[in-house]
Amino acid sequence: MSYKAVMMSGRDNVATALEEIPAGGTVSVRKGEEQQGVEIKEHIPFGHKFAMEPIVAGTKVIKYGQVIGAASQDIEPGRHVHTHNVESLRGRGDKQ
Repeated sequence: MSYKAVMMSGRDNVATALEEIPAGGTVSVRKGEEQQGVEIKEHIPFGHKFAMEPIVAGTKVIKYGQVIGAASQDIEPGRHVHTHNVESLRGRGDKQ
């Protein structure tokens, strides 16, 4: 079964769940002019983010075309992206 999610920018590497998505579900979202699909690896709550592509530890997590943090560990496509694997960069003078 395919579930609903959204990516707002072609720069994004995460999508936002528009409904609860169980592990094993699939999602197809528009990224720029292309449709991109991913199999969800773990339960994603409504409104939460998941990776649409591999995100290597230390690289930027991008949502709505904006950097929202850096991956604190490698994140596989379809994995939940949240405080357990993303470090905030906002409001910090030591990181940008």
